[in-house]
Amino acid sequence: MADPDTPKAVPAARSDRSPWNWLLLIPIVLPVLTPLFNHDSPRLWGFPAFYWLQFSFILVGVVTTTIVFRMTRK
Repeated sequence: MADPDTPKAVPAARSDRSPWNWLLLIPIVLPVLTPLFNHDSPRLWGFPAFYWLQFSFILVGVVTTTIVFRMTRK
């Protein structure tokens, strides 16, 4: 049985308050802005703008997540 007078270990404070984390809002907000991709032209290799812009949103998400990861790791 543990001694009640023994101090308990205090968990370390979280340090995830980096300003780099704000970049993660870009891949969240970008696909919600429907006027950006609510049209048929311009076409890229025959694909309407909706499809290739959706794919580019995935690439933006990967790039921003990679940047935030690299800038906030210890």
